[in-house]
Amino acid sequence: MKIKICGLNPTRDVQLCIDLRVNYLGFVFYEKSPRNINTSDIKLLSTYDKKNSAFVAVTVNPSDEFIKKNLMGTFDYIQLHGSETKERINEIKNMGFSIIKTIKVKHAQDIQKFREFENADVILFDTPGMEKSMEFPKNLITKIPIGAKYALAGSISENNIENIGKLGVNFFDLSSSLENQLGYKDHYKIKSFIKKINEIKN
Repeated sequence: MKIKICGLNPTRDVQLCIDLRVNYLGFVFYEKSPRNINTSDIKLLSTYDKKNSAFVAVTVNPSDEFIKKNLMGTFDYIQLHGSETKERINEIKNMGFSIIKTIKVKHAQDIQKFREFENADVILFDTPGMEKSMEFPKNLITKIPIGAKYALAGSISENNIENIGKLGVNFFDLSSSLENQLGYKDHYKIKSFIKKINEIKN
């Protein structure tokens, strides 16, 4: 099982997630988000020893200028939430990044859009909520392709992770379910979730 925790705070949350061996640490660059980080925080991120964790910049239609100025040298992945095309993915990959392409799923036919982005390193199937906590439709989870490059987001928690895993999903993206207050990760919830994951693995 692979885990990504999104909407992390560079000061409060990073070392904990590295110590817990969270696979992907997501940082939001989206001004409308309560989890948006300042570009000044990037310098702080560069001071961490990531060990086996990867840093992900969560973006919406990022420009070349933004990528070159802010993301190079610190982030391993760029997560794309906008109208980026297959060609745009290649352009960003050529700058030295791996790509997570998000597909917002409301209906079964939305899932098939993943075929347009086979050059992405990870396909993230998400709800159309964009920063709002929405549960991924249970009837559609079984329609998601199975494999290491396919991830699921949408109200995943330690209470449902085992059942979702039984449906074939093994790459999970969490954010709001690990918060008690909007935009603030609850470290107890993070520890408890990772403990549950380790129990399932063993």
